[in-house]
Amino acid sequence: MTEPNRRDVMQLAAAGAMAGVVAGEARADGGGAVIDANMHWLPEDLFTDERLLTAFVGAVPREYGIHAKVEAVPGKSLRQIVIEQPLGSEVLNYAENQYSATGQIADMDQAGIAQAILRLPCWQEWLPLDLCKRVNDGLAAHLSRHPGRFQALAVAPPWGTADAQKEIERCIKELGFVGVQMAAHYGQLYLDDPAFKPHLKFLDQLGVPVVVHHTPLPVDYASIVKYPNLRRQYGRCLAQGTAVGRELFSGLFDEFPNLRLVHSMLGGGFFAFADMLVPPSTGGRDAVDRFADESAKLRGYLARNIFFDLSGAPQWGRAQLECAVKVFGADHILYGASYPIRRDWFHDGVPLIRSLALSEAEKAAILGGNARRLFKLA
Repeated sequence: MTEPNRRDVMQLAAAGAMAGVVAGEARADGGGAVIDANMHWLPEDLFTDERLLTAFVGAVPREYGIHAKVEAVPGKSLRQIVIEQPLGSEVLNYAENQYSATGQIADMDQAGIAQAILRLPCWQEWLPLDLCKRVNDGLAAHLSRHPGRFQALAVAPPWGTADAQKEIERCIKELGFVGVQMAAHYGQLYLDDPAFKPHLKFLDQLGVPVVVHHTPLPVDYASIVKYPNLRRQYGRCLAQGTAVGRELFSGLFDEFPNLRLVHSMLGGGFFAFADMLVPPSTGGRDAVDRFADESAKLRGYLARNIFFDLSGAPQWGRAQLECAVKVFGADHILYGASYPIRRDWFHDGVPLIRSLALSEAEKAAILGGNARRLFKLA
C-alpha cells in the first residue's frame, strides 16, 4: 500500500474513511484508526532492577523541595514510587506492573486504540543524560518488540549541549522516534527562559513536534498544596496554563517559528482563557489602553505553533470538551488518555469523543488524524 501524503490523510480522515495502515490495528466504530498521543511509559524492569530504581529516585531534585521514596502500595503486595512536593504532600505515584506491554496492549485493544505515542510521566523534568539514553534505548526496544502499536518521543536534558543534541538526533534519525518530549518547566524555569534557547533553536531547526508534558505543580504552588485534588489536578493545569501563556507573550515563536508544541491537559484548560488573554479585535479604542494589543500576532501563534492533547477526555466533561473544540478548533486537539492514570478514563474516552456534538470530520481529526499529521505517521 502506498503511504498516504499529508493532504490525503486529512481528506480521508474528514470523510471518516481512513483505512488502517498498521497490521493488526484496532478499529473504532465508523472512523479511522484511533491514535492515543499521550500514553505513559516507564521501564518494565524499573522495580526489579534496584540500580535503575535507585537512579530514577535519585534523579528527583531535592534542592527544589521535591522528594521521592519507594514504599508498599497500601493493602497490596506491590511497591510504588511516591513523589512529594513539598515533603509530606504527595503529587505523583507510580506502582509496579502498570507499564507492562502485555497490559498496555490488552487495554488498548479493549479501548479501541490502534496505536499509542509513548512518553515519560513527568520524569522529563529530572533525568540526566545517562538515564535519558537508557530510557530512549528502552523505548526503542519496546517499539521493536511490538511493531505498529507504539511510537516514541525522545527525552534529553534541555540545556542545548552537544551531547544532548546528538542523543536527540540518534533517536529521530536512527531509532525512528517521531518527536521530542519536554516538561512545562524545569525547576524554577519555564520554557521562555533564555536558558532554553540553544535547545529550542536546535529543535526548531530539526523540525519535529515537541510534546510539553505537565509538571506536578507550577513554580509557585504554596496556595494549593493543602488539598489533594487541588494539588494533584489543578496544580497540573496551573503549570500548563502558565507555560502556554508565557510562550505566547514572550515572543518565543518569533525567534523559533518552526516550533510546534503539543501541550498536555488541554494546556491546563487554556481554552477557557484564550479569548480573554488574546481577545478578538473590535476596532474600538478606550481612553486608556490597559492591555497590550497583540491579538493578531498571538492568534497566529495559536494557529501555527501550539496544539493540545486531552490527557484523559472523561475528566473534562462533555461541555468543556465541546467548548475546547469551538475555541481551539478540532485540528488543534489530539486524543490522549494519560494511561495508566485511571482505567475508566482510558476505556471510556473514545466513546465519549464519539458522542460529542461534533461533525464526523472533527471527531476523526481528534481521534487520530491530527496525530497522524503532526507526527507524520504512516
